[in-house]
Amino acid sequence: MHLTRKLLATAATLVILTGAARAADPEMVVFDWAGWEMDGVLTDYVAKNGQKPTYSFFADDDEAFQKVSSGFKSDVTHPCVASLPRYREAGLIEPWDVSKIPEFANINPALLQSSYVQDAEGTWFIPTDYAYTAVAYNTTEVPAEDVASLQVFTNAKYAGRISLPDNSDDIWALAFLATGLTSWNDVTDEQFQAAADWLRSVHPNVRAYWSDPAELSQLMATGEVLVAWSWNDGVALLQAENFPVGFNRAPAEGSSTWYCGYVNMKDAPGSEDKAYDFINSMLAHGSAQTFLEELGYAHANNAAMADIPLEAQQAAFVDPITTTLLAQTPVTSEFREKMIQEFENIKAGF
Repeated sequence: MHLTRKLLATAATLVILTGAARAADPEMVVFDWAGWEMDGVLTDYVAKNGQKPTYSFFADDDEAFQKVSSGFKSDVTHPCVASLPRYREAGLIEPWDVSKIPEFANINPALLQSSYVQDAEGTWFIPTDYAYTAVAYNTTEVPAEDVASLQVFTNAKYAGRISLPDNSDDIWALAFLATGLTSWNDVTDEQFQAAADWLRSVHPNVRAYWSDPAELSQLMATGEVLVAWSWNDGVALLQAENFPVGFNRAPAEGSSTWYCGYVNMKDAPGSEDKAYDFINSMLAHGSAQTFLEELGYAHANNAAMADIPLEAQQAAFVDPITTTLLAQTPVTSEFREKMIQEFENIKAGF
């Protein structure tokens, strides 16, 4: 299934698969985002073990953490890195032995810099996928100069025609960038309040907070939404369907990048050897093409990405950029909870 068909099916897939399990290899349980049991990333695993792992699915990072912290057992879990501190602080994970992961040497070094990812105790997180959040817009009705700044979201001209993500990581990346920050490390109370105030000023303009790319794609395709803070994959979908949608990854204040990967669960029920078979299959060079075609994401393995023509990367908006980027790096559990609660208040009108 190519990116176009994959994303059109996303909303239905989430309803059907989230929380459900797909049984296969009983010695390997993967807790993952809905739709991630793709053949192209499991080629090496199946060749060695004869069948796919058993999968259970979640819809977002908060749901995933709540489930594993409540006793659900998996062998590996796939959070985005901003959630990693919660897993470590709760004692849910153990370090990976990178000597058993040959492609680890080819992982993009920028994705390994956080002390939550690597420290004196070891490597706690294996990055596998990354992409971008930036400004999507209807090129027929929105002039490029209007989206040259993130202040487009405060522009009364687009009141009721804006969509923002319904997740705390992307929403605060936008708010911090719009109020002059390029990192969310060491945010002061005053800076946090300024960002919250900015989000409150934008809230009346928002037609919908989108929860998955298919939902946003439908809103933009119908013309209900003209400007959105969007992942790159939904924009690639719309362009493939010939909708007049642009994606500005270089507004004046910058855009955002995020990355996700796998953690090795402590006291896991299955085979530790198969956990390494799984991560090695995910990092295999052939998996990069599957990531791009099926999901619209870049692969953390730089050597694997080098095998993909630049034109294909550009079409999916995962080619390297030089604009200012706020990386959605790990944050403390306390700060993450603060972001979540304040966003909920803003959405509720408080």
